Amino acid sequence: MIDPIVYLTFLPAAFALVLTPGPDMLFAMAQGLRGGKGPAVAASAGIASGAFINAGLAGLGLGALVAAAPWVFGVVRWVGVAYLLYLAFRTLMSPLVGENTRPVRPSRAFRDGLVVNLSNPSVILFILAFIPQFVDPTGAILPQFLIYGGTIAVLGFAVKSGVGLTAGGLGRALARTPIIERVLRWITAGVFGALAARVALAGARP
Repeated sequence: MIDPIVYLTFLPAAFALVLTPGPDMLFAMAQGLRGGKGPAVAASAGIASGAFINAGLAGLGLGALVAAAPWVFGVVRWVGVAYLLYLAFRTLMSPLVGENTRPVRPSRAFRDGLVVNLSNPSVILFILAFIPQFVDPTGAILPQFLIYGGTIAVLGFAVKSGVGLTAGGLGRALARTPIIERVLRWITAGVFGALAARVALAGARP
């Protein structure tokens, strides 16, 4: 279905893109600081699943839907902003360590990563702009989108898991000091808040 030469051209471009720091990488780092290594990996898996789903939607004709009803992106964007602000508030109210600490469940971290990725219009727009450059219009479109999207998801999972694991190990060690714990909590909440602002402002650009 895909020319091997074209795929080999796609791989380094995709790898360079997933290595570029962005909202998803910051989200994985924040989940690592907040919940530790397990939630960081789970959040990265949720982000990767969201990227794969977005690729499938793009292959099914999301571009045509957006062209016909541009307000759809507006709704999705504000859902994402509200969810990120909710995560920021929840982080501020939840101590990272201590007797009353409720551990972050990997299943919840996975869900958070999935929702944040799916509700970020920038991801969908990126897929709509990047993947078609490598798609053969004479072949089946959806399978090609799924293969390229799956590749991006796997590469992204590997990179973001590494970032999250590093942040998780460091964060849990530092969080045992009360002052540092509060600083880490504010930093993590600040990352979520900054991501919410980024998503909101990105959608407001002409």
